[in-house]
Amino acid sequence: MQLYCNSLTEYKRLATLEVKVGDLLIGNFNPIRIQTMTTTDTMDTAATVAQSIRCIEAGAELVRITAPSKKEAENLLHIKNELRRQGYHTPLVADIHFTPNAAEIAARIVEKVRINPGNYIDKKKFETLEYTDAEYLEEIDRIRERFTPLVNICKEYGTAMRIGTNHGSLSDRIMSRYGDTPMGMVESAMEFLRIAEDLHYRNIVLSMKASNPQVMVQAYRLLVQTMQQELGHCYPLHLGVTEAGDGEDGRIKSAIGIGTLLEDGVGDTIRVSLTEDPEFELPVCRDIVKRYTNRQPEQAASTHPIGTLPYSPYSYKRRESNAADNIGDKQVPVVVADYQGNTHLQPSDLNAIGYTYDEPSDKWNIADAAADYIYCGAQTPSFALPGTLQVVVDAAHWQTLADKQAAVPYFDAGTYQDAIAAGQTGPKNFVAVACDNLDTTTVNELLKQLQHPDIARATVLIPYATGHNAMASIRRFFILLAENQLTVPVIIHSISQHATADEHLIHHATEAGALLLDGFGDGLWLSNHGPAQHATVNNIAFGILQATRTRISKTEYISCPSCGRTLFDLQETTARIRAVTHHLKGVKIAIMGCIVNGPGEMADADFGYVGSGVGKITLYRGKEIVKRGLNSDVAVDELINLIRENGMWVDKN
Repeated sequence: MQLYCNSLTEYKRLATLEVKVGDLLIGNFNPIRIQTMTTTDTMDTAATVAQSIRCIEAGAELVRITAPSKKEAENLLHIKNELRRQGYHTPLVADIHFTPNAAEIAARIVEKVRINPGNYIDKKKFETLEYTDAEYLEEIDRIRERFTPLVNICKEYGTAMRIGTNHGSLSDRIMSRYGDTPMGMVESAMEFLRIAEDLHYRNIVLSMKASNPQVMVQAYRLLVQTMQQELGHCYPLHLGVTEAGDGEDGRIKSAIGIGTLLEDGVGDTIRVSLTEDPEFELPVCRDIVKRYTNRQPEQAASTHPIGTLPYSPYSYKRRESNAADNIGDKQVPVVVADYQGNTHLQPSDLNAIGYTYDEPSDKWNIADAAADYIYCGAQTPSFALPGTLQVVVDAAHWQTLADKQAAVPYFDAGTYQDAIAAGQTGPKNFVAVACDNLDTTTVNELLKQLQHPDIARATVLIPYATGHNAMASIRRFFILLAENQLTVPVIIHSISQHATADEHLIHHATEAGALLLDGFGDGLWLSNHGPAQHATVNNIAFGILQATRTRISKTEYISCPSCGRTLFDLQETTARIRAVTHHLKGVKIAIMGCIVNGPGEMADADFGYVGSGVGKITLYRGKEIVKRGLNSDVAVDELINLIRENGMWVDKN
């Protein structure tokens, strides 16, 4: 199987062609560039210029502006001239959907144009059509005829192009042959890329965006593999999770999708799409990118080369594991809360991880996002815990307990082997494995011990690593387990040594999320250096599981980042919808500013709230229009009624 990256065990950037956008170079080992998109009306020159300046001063190296029709494309000249007059020379990108004539105007003005191959020439009608091979080729010829003028203009003016596929807006033609799949996304872009190659135009960046990080990551990997096999070279890649949402959830989802690829050296420019003002996207971009600035290849986790890869990076399949109590097999991943260092633990301390004690009734209230284990180090709680929460303590402390059933012992790999020999293990044992160096006698002996079924059934492995190569080192350990045919359950221990809360979030989402997307892990254990922030860390853990679709504990919002096409106040509306629906566990609600980011971009949402005119909303069930042209002042109530009618509404407790 040809890989999508240079190495699975150490950090190496993927070699790509170099693309010139104005004076900015992308790809070919240049720094990873960060960018954003304005949310103002493109016809409002002053507002667009002012917001562009705020974005540039926040760090944007490219600024994208929507051009939905000829008049907006023409106004890009006024915007560009005013920015240049004020001393700002950051390259501008025109965002084009549906309108080739607008792209051809914009390509003569700005430094880069973005086209969506799903709707640049095709108009998606959500029709199931059958194409013969001859009919399919006729469609490709039609694309060539309509796309060639834009390529020629770009060549003449030195304009760069992004061919930006979106998961939810694949054409009916692509859907008929490939379905709603990552491979369909790749082929959608390749149709246009082959034409550009034939015309000897290579100043191109590509993207494969989806609101589901799993789909997004698989599509980028397949794109790299396809370019390598078919063209013999790779174009630079623009990374992003589309419609990520806002707040913590949007940041987690973006970091998982973008970070998973950057960890493997794939990606040359990024945009974090948040339902917030665009200047707030840039600090998140910087936190993601700085992890790879000046990163050097480290000693691999194992000197043994990977033979046949025991999993497919192009499709999701959860690693098979045996069950150890409530961990592993087909059970949802568990969450371990790290309370090491918390002395004199009180019932109120557990509020942060989803457990609220009601003293009058002597009962615990348990939230949907409640941790399953609590690690207490060298102490045990002095009060009775809720039955769904188990205690983990250091093995040395566990040995002193009169009731060995009261806690789960936590060993390191060496002391576990000693305890096995002495017959001093529990019915379930957590075993830490340092993965920075897997070529040790301790690791090899542990793997031999785990060949014994009785030992394997009583073991839960806790791999961790602390270097820059931590994710790859833990992934190498999972591969090592597969090579030894071991199905012991594994809880991923992500350790952040960063300074700020934002950096902790990016670290955990990237390193743990990347492993979960590949089907690895039966649980998460997140630890931060510095002051304990139990509620924040617990929310991040459940947010990562939600974003990777491995454990659903809350409502999921697929919310576009707004742009000049948006037909209502997206941030305010998202907040209103979230306020009345946040308790609907497992329901996916899409909130889209306009028809461009409407039924297609919603992808797999259960319900959609889409702007269809100024102050007008269309409601969807899946991709089916249910109510059209509602006034925005009643649309949220109508959305609630729609959810009720479909049996997915529950009243708040």
